[in-house]
Amino acid sequence: MEAVAAIVALIFVLFVVLGTYATVKAVGAAKRGVDRTVAQARRTVEDSTLRAKSFAQPGVFGELAQLRLSLRTSMRATQDALHAGVTEDESLKESLALFQRLSAHGHELDADMKRLEREPNRAHLVEQLPELRERTEQITKSADALRSAARDRARRFAGDDLDSLSQQIDMEAGALRHWTKEPAPAQPPPPWPEAPAAPGDQQTWPDTAPSRTAEEEPTSTRPAITPPAQRPTYPWEKKPRPESTT
Repeated sequence: MEAVAAIVALIFVLFVVLGTYATVKAVGAAKRGVDRTVAQARRTVEDSTLRAKSFAQPGVFGELAQLRLSLRTSMRATQDALHAGVTEDESLKESLALFQRLSAHGHELDADMKRLEREPNRAHLVEQLPELRERTEQITKSADALRSAARDRARRFAGDDLDSLSQQIDMEAGALRHWTKEPAPAQPPPPWPEAPAAPGDQQTWPDTAPSRTAEEEPTSTRPAITPPAQRPTYPWEKKPRPESTT
């Protein structure tokens, strides 16, 4: 019985711990969401104020507000582009690290210009303005270069992927329409080479054309028996004696 009570108590403690942990995580996430929303709203309000000052206040204060606005706009756009691209391209991590270093200089410059907005000495502000303009231009130029390179890289990869996909689709479409292709005419197979004749293998027959011609002559043109030739007579031979008829 005591063992069952201990198990029930342990389960209850585990549920309490898990509930507390889930509550803390939810509160932390909500707090981060609220902080992010508040920071974004504050940033929007500050950008709107700077934009209004750049148009409403002529002179050094209006130019100072314009410098701050261009700096913040360039840095924010580069930050969003790099954070969006690093999730798909791991090689942008080095670019993001360089931007973090550049961002430290940007925050320092923005803080300096924000402090000078409350500067009562107008002559001191006029004296600092060329240096502030040069630093702002240098930082924004570097940020724009990082952002442009990241976008060109993403566009190039997207173009390469689209070209490869188009080639694969063309090949698949051709394979699906295989019946529309006319078959190529069948080529006759090449003839086999003739075997060379070995010496002595050829059989030659004697030329029997004359004898065959003689045999094929008609019998009417030649006598059946050849008559004997007339024997010549010589003076020393005796005349034949006539036979008696007794």
